[in-house]
Amino acid sequence: MTPRPVYFDCDTGIDDALALVYLMASPEITLAGIGTVSGNIDAARAAVNTLDLLALGGLDEVPVAVGAMDPLAGPFSGGVPHIHGHNGVGDVELPHTARGPEQESAAEMLVRLAHEHPGELDVIAIGPLTNLALALQLDPSIATLVRKVTVMGGAALVPGNVSVAGEANIWNDPEAAQIVVSAPWQVVLVPLDVTLENTFEEADRTALAASASPLNRALADILDLYFDFYVHEYGRRMCALHDPLAAAIAVGQITATRAPKVPVVVDDTQGPGRGQTLCDLRGQRGGARDVEGANVRVVLDTDQPLGPVLLQRLLDYAG
Repeated sequence: MTPRPVYFDCDTGIDDALALVYLMASPEITLAGIGTVSGNIDAARAAVNTLDLLALGGLDEVPVAVGAMDPLAGPFSGGVPHIHGHNGVGDVELPHTARGPEQESAAEMLVRLAHEHPGELDVIAIGPLTNLALALQLDPSIATLVRKVTVMGGAALVPGNVSVAGEANIWNDPEAAQIVVSAPWQVVLVPLDVTLENTFEEADRTALAASASPLNRALADILDLYFDFYVHEYGRRMCALHDPLAAAIAVGQITATRAPKVPVVVDDTQGPGRGQTLCDLRGQRGGARDVEGANVRVVLDTDQPLGPVLLQRLLDYAG
């Protein structure tokens, strides 16, 4: 099969790095372009991290565009250095490439790619959705051109991770998220409900560290800080696979087994529910049931755990 073109939108921190390398290693797709957004780290630094990882993996021809530095409704909060490090990649210094980002913005790149690949382009967004919202504002017709949008974000039936209700990617720019879920394109939402159930263990990190690949060894180093952060969540050194799960579902290596298409609204008020994804899951007790007219498919279960699949694909990658 001909690889499907993908526009990848990211705020390259640690699990973003895992997702990026997973996509680099996936023959099912080709990275047509990457845009960065402020989230785990600011958009400019996220672009540096992305370019460095691409170069380390032998894919330095993939174009990278810097996207929105601030959310739609306010300034960037500064990132989460206690989770992803001050540089976004666990305070590990990657070999630096001299290649810089493209002149166009991430939103402009997405619009261009949608027109260059009508009906074929997949969008995978694993950071705040600011760039996607800006692209829709630039050219609303892209909603009819993009094949599918897979988003890591939200919490359907579980608590948030930055507030009682809010998951980080949605909470960081709920105004943008509301624009994205209400646009007339097909969205697959991969929320905390499933991402927290898919994990990477210390043995997996050790296997990457023992790899002959400099890229995999770098990932092992980057994961060290992330594993420390998740001790509070899981009781031992390991991590959730938030962004890689969205990537694997978009690629098709992991299948969503319970994923009803339901109405979804994002709370973009200034109240305590700000950033909540309100997924209308009423009437689902008898099994997953699509709601007529809905455009957001909410993933609640998958066919297999991602951890072993991810590790094998990374170890097999010869980039």
